[in-house]
Formats: sequence, structure tokens, C-alpha cells
Amino acid sequence: MTALLRTEEVHKAYGGVQALDCCTLEVEAGSVAGLIGPNGSGKTTLFNVITGYAKADTGEVYLAGQKITNVSPDRVFALGIGRTFQLTRIFASLTVLENMLVASRHGNAAARRRAMEQLEFVGIAGHHAELAGTLSYGQRKLLELAYVLVADPAVILLDEPAGGVNLSLVNHIAERIRELNAAGTTFLIVEHNMEFVMGLCDRVTVLDSGTVVASGPPGIIRTDHRVLNAYLGEDLDPAEDE
Repeated sequence: MTALLRTEEVHKAYGGVQALDCCTLEVEAGSVAGLIGPNGSGKTTLFNVITGYAKADTGEVYLAGQKITNVSPDRVFALGIGRTFQLTRIFASLTVLENMLVASRHGNAAARRRAMEQLEFVGIAGHHAELAGTLSYGQRKLLELAYVLVADPAVILLDEPAGGVNLSLVNHIAERIRELNAAGTTFLIVEHNMEFVMGLCDRVTVLDSGTVVASGPPGIIRTDHRVLNAYLGEDLDPAEDE
């Protein structure tokens, strides 16, 4: 397989804090990749750089060999990268279906049909007429995933999809990811739930202080001394939130 998404020696600093330091990452086409690391290791910053919400100081980002460094979030989305956020971003005062139509940028019958199909896929079609702000936290995560799916992205970046939700919903989200991946969607997932990551991902990359310290199959990452050193003093309980 070849790298569909790649970052090359990305640096990003906020004042005197080096959030990313020569960060190089590859995500193979058709894979489910995990990105883990202790708090403050740069995981969400890397997501922000990839998707245009933060500008890299130096280094490059590539999608399917095309340089997309520091392009706008709207352009990144149009090129085929969708993402969710650690704290869900929805339009609370709009209905669930209206949120979906905002994502599709159309209100015609075809767009509504497509939106309902995605809501059905994630399991919240029955809430389509409700205000998004009335949804539970877990349902909001599902809405955000459905919102991303409207554009049929080639790559989906998920930021803490299992954080703060119950085990049943964690399993439900994992099954949706597996189904989408089987249909060809590539994933990069930031997550603190180690059981979720190790059971779902083909390859796991570990960040520490903004630098990749290890990358490989889950079975190897579990016992890599560099990973253990990075997490020294950190709580690896699967329920931990970032």
C-alpha cells in the first residue's frame, strides 16, 4: 500500500512551546491508523495542521501526493479529508437534519435523501427532526460523524471518538468505522482508549513532545520501550480523557 496522507518534518510552535517537532507521519490508503501519545504530545495540533485549522511553521502535508500544506479548512474538506473534533462542533439551534443539509450545502430532495441515509447509518435517523442541542453527548458524536460522511471523504480524522461515551456506543462507533473502512475509507484516529485503538487499528503511531517516537502494528507498539518511556507517569486507563 502507498501513503494516502503524509506529513513531512512538520514543525509548529505556539510562542515558546514546540507543539510539533519534525513530525513525519504516513497513513496508508485503505488503512485504519491510530495516533496516540501522552497529554500535550501534539496529537490534536497535528490534526489541526493537516486540516488547515493551524498553519505549519515548516514542513509539508500531502494528500495522494498533492501538497496541501496550509490550505484552508474548506479546501481540505473539498479535497477529501473530513474530521471530527474532541469537543463536538454542531449547530445546536438547528435540527439534526438541518445540520446535515448545512454539510451538504444543498436542500434539495437528493441532499435530504443522502442526509437521511447517513443518519440511518450512524443510528440517529429517528432524531432527525429534533434540535441538535437536545442530543446526548454520544449522539452528538454520531451526528458529527454523519456530518463528515456527507462529503464522502477519502480520509477521515477522528479526534477522541470513544471519549466520554459508554461501552455500547464505543462498540457501535467501532463497527461503523469497520464498515466504512471495508468500503474503502481511510482513517486516522486520535484516541486515549487503548483497547479501542489496539482492537481497531492496523498501525499505531506514537507522539511524544511533538515527535514520532514509534510506529508499527499494535502488537509491537504495546511493548515498545520508547512507548513505555513516553507514557511514563501517564495513566493508560482506557477510560482516560485528554
